[in-house]
Amino acid sequence: MKVVTGIGGWPKQAPGAARRAEAEGFDIVTCGELAHDSMLTMALAATTTERIELQTSVTMAFPRSPMILAMEAWDIQHMSGGRFSLGLGSQVKGHNERRFGGTWSAPAPRMREYIDMVRAIWDSWQNGSQPNFVGKEYRYTLMSPNFDPGRLDVSQPKVGLAMVGPGMARVGGERADVIMPHGGIMSDRYMREVVLPAVRKGLVSAGRTWSDLEIAASGYLVLYDDEKEIEEKMFGMRQALSFYGSTRTYHKVLELHGLEELGQKLHSLSLQGRWDEMREAVPLDAVAELSQTCKYDDLPEFLAAHREYASRVSVAVPVGTEDERERATDLRRRVQQVETAGLPRGLEL
Repeated sequence: MKVVTGIGGWPKQAPGAARRAEAEGFDIVTCGELAHDSMLTMALAATTTERIELQTSVTMAFPRSPMILAMEAWDIQHMSGGRFSLGLGSQVKGHNERRFGGTWSAPAPRMREYIDMVRAIWDSWQNGSQPNFVGKEYRYTLMSPNFDPGRLDVSQPKVGLAMVGPGMARVGGERADVIMPHGGIMSDRYMREVVLPAVRKGLVSAGRTWSDLEIAASGYLVLYDDEKEIEEKMFGMRQALSFYGSTRTYHKVLELHGLEELGQKLHSLSLQGRWDEMREAVPLDAVAELSQTCKYDDLPEFLAAHREYASRVSVAVPVGTEDERERATDLRRRVQQVETAGLPRGLEL
């Protein structure tokens, strides 16, 4: 199993952070896109690394032209020698319209078109195919020689797709190389009952198999040494749950667990701008309902048994002392030795 770590903050920190991650033995380095540009961050990370895979997690698709993003991904893939994955996300309606100043339409069909156009662009550059993609949202029918960057000597970038709802999960099964469940609000039960079955539908409709995908492990997981830590760590998880749980797009997860009222309350508080009160509105029982627990030292066995579908995982381990750093290195190596089936139980094709 590949072990993932993240970098963030000002992009000028990316080269050093990515270099350290590679030296420490991580397989993949990712970056989000909150207050800084994910593509710039990954481009800089490519300049100081040689082995580690680079993935945006995620790049907001809809505020960007597919052509612009295809160009950036092509350049990073060239710069990195074939190590880049373009992880796409749709973001929610309010942010697309009010923060990015863009437009909104049904996100799953639009994302399908977006990926198709990006790949059509790449195909014309790599194989000389004619630009003739025409969709409802996007059109690509012109490519002059001056604007063609030329072939890559490596494979085309992988495309990852972030998801919560079944519509986007199905698109992932149809089109993506990497399935990226939204780790900010995801339970193992929702993953197995909603996300993975929808991914399977997409695979079937596109004539693909589970072997065509890499899937990131997901689901709230509390890691601990002593059981006394569990409650404290669950209290700490309330911040993420309150933030994502305030967005109606993510209420599907809460509804599956009978937490509809919590989602409605968090949404109401967010509309009133009462951000400081939202975390306190999340009861510990809600976090416990969504979470699984595991001792740090038992993590490899847990992943083999409970994340059998996954080929990659992100693990947060304390590294404050020398002893903790040594244990983190040992645990990472043990996780990397885990071999999984790569397909979800009960969802075989």
